[in-house]
Amino acid sequence: MTWNGEELDVDAYLARIGYEGEAKPDLETLRALHRAHVASIPFENLEIMLGRPVLLDLAALQDKMVRRRRGGYCYEQNLLFAAVLERFGFSVKGLGARVRAGASSTRPTSHMLLSVEADGEQWHCDVGFGGDGLLEPIPMREGVDVRQGEWRFGIVGEDEGVRVLRTEHAVGWFDLYAYTMDRRLPVDYVVMNHYTSTHPKSPFIRRPVLQQAAPDVRRRLVGAQLTLTRPDGSTDERDVPVSELWETLVREFGIELGDDDFAELIRAHYAGA
Repeated sequence: MTWNGEELDVDAYLARIGYEGEAKPDLETLRALHRAHVASIPFENLEIMLGRPVLLDLAALQDKMVRRRRGGYCYEQNLLFAAVLERFGFSVKGLGARVRAGASSTRPTSHMLLSVEADGEQWHCDVGFGGDGLLEPIPMREGVDVRQGEWRFGIVGEDEGVRVLRTEHAVGWFDLYAYTMDRRLPVDYVVMNHYTSTHPKSPFIRRPVLQQAAPDVRRRLVGAQLTLTRPDGSTDERDVPVSELWETLVREFGIELGDDDFAELIRAHYAGA
């Protein structure tokens, strides 16, 4: 199996995301699993902030995100999800994307997403993009325009087979990332992960980043600033003092760090806040 689905603790994963339905390789199941995963497992880069390597083997992913109920960033989340889908009989293809998200220059291919076959069609799946990310799969074809909860998503085509996933903000369409259909294997994500977790230009080595999408709000904690964004473009922004950080991690993202990890996070990144 490409994604090591045979090593998955199925019951533990389904309990983690609160899924109680039938698991079979059809579109209904794919949608339900994707939606439940996004709602239950937040985007976060705290391993990097704690000075630890980001491990991508399935045993480590299950230990972190399932047993310890933590979150993860794109490789962690989508590798786990790929293993789940493979175990349930889906055909899963890994892809790579260049994140745009307002960038003024071309970024490296450093994001992971999935193409999954269900009910005779390819579906764009991505449980690891964070606040602006998909809630459910969308058809993997140009011209798609769908609503998920209060959010709108689309895919447009560009030259040389490039497709762009975008979402609608209050001021108009906003490009999230661009990708092609070139297949990526687990070893490719090891290389991408090394860049993302160690390179000086990576946005994830400087400060804590936590995100989560819901049908009616997008949550972000970047450094000490918590932002809640609604579909009409209105936002609630505030700085989170150290005295409220523990409560904020639990309330907004469902993350409870151990005492030692929380103390190290404060020491390394919130001292004096």
